[in-house]
Amino acid sequence: MEHVLPPAVPARAVLRPRDVLELLKPVTWFPPMWAFMCGVVSSGVPLSDRWGLLIAGMILAGPLVCGNSQAINDWFDRHVDAINEPQRPIPSGRIPGRWGLYIACIGTIISLAVGFLIGPVVGVATIVGVAMAWAYSAPPLRFKADGWLGPLVCAAAYEGVSWFTGAAVMAGGVPDSRIIWVLCMYALGAHGIMVLNDFKAVKGDAQSGVNSLPVQLGERNAAEIACWTMALPQVVVIILLARWGLHWPSAMVAFSLAMQVVLMQRVLAAPAANAPFYNATGTTLYVLGMLTSAFGLSVIL
Repeated sequence: MEHVLPPAVPARAVLRPRDVLELLKPVTWFPPMWAFMCGVVSSGVPLSDRWGLLIAGMILAGPLVCGNSQAINDWFDRHVDAINEPQRPIPSGRIPGRWGLYIACIGTIISLAVGFLIGPVVGVATIVGVAMAWAYSAPPLRFKADGWLGPLVCAAAYEGVSWFTGAAVMAGGVPDSRIIWVLCMYALGAHGIMVLNDFKAVKGDAQSGVNSLPVQLGERNAAEIACWTMALPQVVVIILLARWGLHWPSAMVAFSLAMQVVLMQRVLAAPAANAPFYNATGTTLYVLGMLTSAFGLSVIL
């Protein structure tokens, strides 16, 4: 039975563009667009050869697939947001009626159309990304309710699928296996980043039955798992880059990881309080390591 939430303000009869834009959360577009650019760089294909497809791919990764995933999440999370973020467009009534769901469906259709217009491999990757977005938030699967699967699906979509799409756009097909190895490692490591994001919603998650790792295991244990999950895949990347003869990129990623380990100590001391600090510092080092690896791969492909 669906629960009806009283809006914080009277529901509007007409959508306002700024409320729709807030629903799509532009601030969240950066991670998949960054991963997409890492894919572009790692392909080794000159940018001048595919400018049009590059721009279309960035729009696909950010405003379309990621923005659409935010609309999907906000619609199916409207009861949780009423506790954690009652000012959000849907629980506040600024997105009226079922328009949150309609926007998610329209975004899905547009994303798929653009993906297949770019190319068949990108189209299939778009299907995977969109399917992950719906499976993450919507019943009956609703992977976000599971503290292990939720962050993994989210990380795979944001980092793995986006990187794959960027490389596929430039290569005009399936990327080199070495690119796939590296993007899989960074997608796996991003699981830890997603777990750190869960610390901001522990109260609402506990009340609404979302079994995030901080809810299941406690803050300290969840923070330790997040740190190990972020660190170990980067160790694998360091080893892979060195084996492929990319010694400087390998050393730079190793230095980045060492800095992250230092910053992780602050997170472990007070996970909920310091998770935002780590997201601004350690996560920045993480994504810079992604770009470093991408530049390294571009040399040997």
